[in-house]
Amino acid sequence: MALGTFDLFKIGIGPSSSHTVGPMRAAVTFVQRLRDRDELDRVGRIETHLFGSLALTGEGHGTVKAVVLGLLGEEPETVDPEEATRRFEESKEAGDLLLGGTHEIDFELKRDVVLNLGERLDFHPNGMRFDAYDREGSLLDRREYYSIGGGFVVDEAETDETVEAVAAEDDAAIPHPFDSGAELLEIAARTGKRISDIMLENELVARSEDEVRTGILQIWEVMRECIDNGTRNGGVLPGGLSVRRRAKAQLEQLIEAGHTNDPLHAMEWVTLAALAVNEENAAGGRVVTAPTNGAAGIIPAVLDYYTRFVPGADEDGVIRFLLVAAAIGTLFKKNASISGAEVGCQGEVGSACSMAAGALAEVLGGTPEQVEYAAEIGIEHNLGLTCDPINGLVQIPCIERNAVASVKAVTAARMAVRSDGVHHVSLDMAIKTMRETGKDMSHKYKETAEGGLALNVSMIRC
Repeated sequence: MALGTFDLFKIGIGPSSSHTVGPMRAAVTFVQRLRDRDELDRVGRIETHLFGSLALTGEGHGTVKAVVLGLLGEEPETVDPEEATRRFEESKEAGDLLLGGTHEIDFELKRDVVLNLGERLDFHPNGMRFDAYDREGSLLDRREYYSIGGGFVVDEAETDETVEAVAAEDDAAIPHPFDSGAELLEIAARTGKRISDIMLENELVARSEDEVRTGILQIWEVMRECIDNGTRNGGVLPGGLSVRRRAKAQLEQLIEAGHTNDPLHAMEWVTLAALAVNEENAAGGRVVTAPTNGAAGIIPAVLDYYTRFVPGADEDGVIRFLLVAAAIGTLFKKNASISGAEVGCQGEVGSACSMAAGALAEVLGGTPEQVEYAAEIGIEHNLGLTCDPINGLVQIPCIERNAVASVKAVTAARMAVRSDGVHHVSLDMAIKTMRETGKDMSHKYKETAEGGLALNVSMIRC
């Protein structure tokens, strides 16, 4: 299908879109498949196999818990984070599980959720397989799914060719189809429209303008709630690293300081918002994939900067910001990847930084050329960024990395709008380079916790 704003920005829970949201959605999809085939009531047990990055960091990224919640019928968009933890713990201890919320089956966590360490499925590093058995132990159904980043899930039947065919069919239905930054700029030049206008007109094919505005403002509201929750909650993050939450204390310091003549004061609010979101994500709270959970703090932090510090900021600007961010995000999703397990953190934090930079450039008054330039700066200076989470947790270096990338996005946008938009490296070139760099990158640096900081810090701790 053609990608849009509501594909790139999805409401879910932490700590990972590819390792938590995706597997939960895959489990829900498999249960629905059993229901559609009238086989749900015949199921006696379901065995879930996790492969590749899902197996290597499944515990730290909440994959095991997410799969169980999905089998219980919980969906990422509506699950209550606190209730989810309670239901997961109950299922672990009870020895049974209410499949799809209606049908009781046998369940033992260690037996029924298998981490296949060192093994991966061919299509994507984030692979999983669900095996449904009847009461006598005979196989009823088996299905493979792949969590390809940002909460997107495809199954074994959705090959590259079929996905491309559906996308081409959907593109024919929208007024301004584009597959590259160059095509997007050509549309803007030909029509005289801003990038946000182009994206809005594409969205209007599936929704009314009121639905689009309401939906985008709801996304922003959840982002703001996440910032607020992150600044209210203190203590230590779960997972065993004993990482202290800092956003609450930082907010108290900023409030105590009040107004200041420090020219970098605004940047402290940017880093605060990013820390708050990613600490909330690491704690399993409600977040918006933007475009992933691991990079969920960047776009909210830069959008918070716009609403807090840019004169004339308003709801229309918020809507335009997220439309432009989505337009840029679709280019990464179509032409490279937003999955850390596939291309490293350049695909997560790098793409989010690019999206935020381009979006801010437009609401600062930038031309389409300046928007494209800002987005290019955002990704160019994140090329080669590895994904090496310590202990497989979305905490170190992920939380601080979001804060640093948020400031980088603001810098990129302001640099671009002070230029004439002419530059040597195009966004398309940078995205192509990111994809190729990801292919060349060792698997150790792709969300496996087998290299980089994940290895060296563990060695030091030992």
